[in-house]
Amino acid sequence: MQLLRTILIIIIAYYLIKFFMRYLMPWLLRYFIRKSQRQYQQAEQKHRKNGDVHIDYGAEKKGSKDSLGEYVDYEEITDEKSNASKS
Repeated sequence: MQLLRTILIIIIAYYLIKFFMRYLMPWLLRYFIRKSQRQYQQAEQKHRKNGDVHIDYGAEKKGSKDSLGEYVDYEEITDEKSNASKS
């Protein structure tokens, strides 16, 4: 009888933890994130002095999606002295 009770407790604990992690944990995380964002915004507003200008810059625009850079055309220059010694 003791073994069945222990197995039943383990099964119930498993499903309670599963329920908590699936439904309650995301809700708690969203709650704490929103709360910390509000606190940060309030602290930021307190640090600004009256008349200060604050500019928020957006994300930088990327002109081209090519990450290799700009192509530079070049011309190879050969040294005449080194060519004469090779012959």
